[in-house]
Amino acid sequence: MLELSQPARGHIAMLAFSLGIAGSFSLGSLAANEIDPVTITTLRFAGSVAIMGIAALLIGEFRRKHFDAPWRYAIPGTLMAIYFALMFEGLKTASPVSTSAVFTLTPIMSGVFGWILLRQITTPRMAFALAVGAAGALWVIFRADLGALLAFRIGRGELVFFVGCIAHAFFTPVVRRLNRGESPVVFVFGMSVAGTAVLAVYGRNTIMATDWTALPPIVWITLAYLTIVATALTFMAVNYATLRLPSAKVMAYTYLTPTWVILWEGVLGHGFPRWEILAGILATIAALLLLLRQEHGT
Repeated sequence: MLELSQPARGHIAMLAFSLGIAGSFSLGSLAANEIDPVTITTLRFAGSVAIMGIAALLIGEFRRKHFDAPWRYAIPGTLMAIYFALMFEGLKTASPVSTSAVFTLTPIMSGVFGWILLRQITTPRMAFALAVGAAGALWVIFRADLGALLAFRIGRGELVFFVGCIAHAFFTPVVRRLNRGESPVVFVFGMSVAGTAVLAVYGRNTIMATDWTALPPIVWITLAYLTIVATALTFMAVNYATLRLPSAKVMAYTYLTPTWVILWEGVLGHGFPRWEILAGILATIAALLLLLRQEHGT
């Protein structure tokens, strides 16, 4: 039987992450204007608490020592709460493809935060790959309009989500710094509890005022997908991979997200972007391939 190395397992986890997270952009755009961003994010975190809590109990992962310093879960939990809430806010006006392109800017930011917190070094070749990916992302974000790019005319939705992506990029090295040997299931459970608490307090008035019976089916469909796939499974995938790969390489897999989103949009009957925009998508794929070639066994 083939024995996979720890870095190889980290890569597989991040491949699953890119597949799972892409659906949240397409489905999220359909539900974004039907429910408050903080409200649906609170529900998805609460669902993650239930799923990950049951999983941890079934496999016997909980230990008293895991909760000796609960503040360690509050920091990454809050960061991800910010990210997901701002994703929904951004999707109110931005397209799924351009929003996912903003998401691909996280690797270069994650590399910076990785150096600040962990002194992880980004090699010149890796920096070049990240720059290629960022250039491709910007081309998509500005809809292949050179004039808009030079004038930096960016949409409100993309700008809002960019703030969320800063939180996501910071999350990756933070997990590596704060994890004390907890399994991904336990750490994600702790993060989800913290995120739920933060969101519930912040959005308590809006949550209480929500008319749950009036919500359209797409909200519940999206919530189910986000809770099971885009929250619980992807949280665990990122947490698992973060312990096995440098921060910049973990986030490099975000470069696949726009490609998967384009396929999602096509399947949902929303059409495909203009060919000029596809050039930016190809640049993000090239960035991923450059980063994988950088591995040399990892």
